Amino acid sequence: MNRLHTQADWIARARKVLPAAGFGNFDPGIVIARGEGSRVWDEEGREYVDYLIGSGPMLLGHGDREVMEAVLEQLPKGMTFFANNARGIELAEAIVDAVPCCEQVRFVASGGEADMYAIRLARAYTGKAKILKFEGGYHGMSAEAQMSLAPTREVNFPTAVPDSAGIPQGVADDMLIAPFNDLDAVASLLAEHDDVAAVIAEPLQRIIPARPGFLQGLRDLCDKYGVLLIFDEIVTGFRLAYGGGQERYSVTPDICTLGKIIGGGFPLAALGAKPEIMAHFDKSAVGADKWLMQLGTLSGNPVAAAAGLKTMEILRRPGQYDKLRELGQTLKDMQSSALTAHGIPHRICGDPTLFDIYFTQGDPVDYRSAKHSDPRMNETWNRVLRDNGVFKSPGKLYPSLALREEDLQLTEHAVGQAAKALAEASVS
Repeated sequence: MNRLHTQADWIARARKVLPAAGFGNFDPGIVIARGEGSRVWDEEGREYVDYLIGSGPMLLGHGDREVMEAVLEQLPKGMTFFANNARGIELAEAIVDAVPCCEQVRFVASGGEADMYAIRLARAYTGKAKILKFEGGYHGMSAEAQMSLAPTREVNFPTAVPDSAGIPQGVADDMLIAPFNDLDAVASLLAEHDDVAAVIAEPLQRIIPARPGFLQGLRDLCDKYGVLLIFDEIVTGFRLAYGGGQERYSVTPDICTLGKIIGGGFPLAALGAKPEIMAHFDKSAVGADKWLMQLGTLSGNPVAAAAGLKTMEILRRPGQYDKLRELGQTLKDMQSSALTAHGIPHRICGDPTLFDIYFTQGDPVDYRSAKHSDPRMNETWNRVLRDNGVFKSPGKLYPSLALREEDLQLTEHAVGQAAKALAEASVS
């Protein structure tokens, strides 16, 4: 702990130099000082079991020894070159070996960039303009991705609602919005609009599972209407399975985006497809008119590539995903048991590798149904968890392979306290 400055000092300093006192990612009321394994510590020295894990990339936990050794081996050789490097080429090979739709990849520095380029690539390849996305689907910070991400008012489909200022109406005109898990809505839109370049979807939308047959239905509809299918696997890639959601659900998209885990905790993301599509990144192959310009100072940098390579090597070892799913199921069961014991209506939504709770009696199947009956219950739940040493997002819980038995015991105690607090609040 930095004893010269309390957490309150850091928060006060942040207010002076950061809009809304934060980086825009998470609650600015907590300042993390360090992480190790399954735990993080704030600037006051308070210790937490970490279920945020950097919003997903730290699947092995903080400071994994083997990953750090790979990074430290690379650092003296150079941090970035703005040129090809061996670690980046090796990482591309590993991704191609792992992910069904990826025959070639192009690196970028963030998942948002990858999604932006995937949309642009689909337009370049098809010569069409419109993109169909699902209400509530998160695909980064591009203008297209900010359409109907978290709309506060319900409008008729397929009208796109911007979630950010500064986006011109022309962007909305080229976006079609559909409810997740509704194949009939997608079929109707694709039949009506002959200028759709791609459908973009998360195989697991935030934490909402696709209904059986939905993803295959998207594949079939895209094939029928000559539309590309993009899977945003920034979160699900190398988490749901080694080959991501497309391996887990046996549905192969035309383009996918990857991030978080493939950088091993460092800034790195990618998009991939077959060579016929990826050729649009090669001016000599498609000509100037069809060329998609893409460059980035840190794209494919060797430090991130070395961390990602080692992370992927560790994930390939036998039993890793069985262990991750077992840990996640244990966490799901303990929370459901505690809430059920106190008679609190809830639904645990997601996959054992990524999930959270909705305080509702209905099953969340799309953005409009994935809501808490009383949002204050979720606020209380997460506040009491944090007060009892559990650090997580307000809407997601990421298990990691670094979790130990003592972490589960601490979490079970925190969950019990949170369920008790909800029960007490309901009778007061």
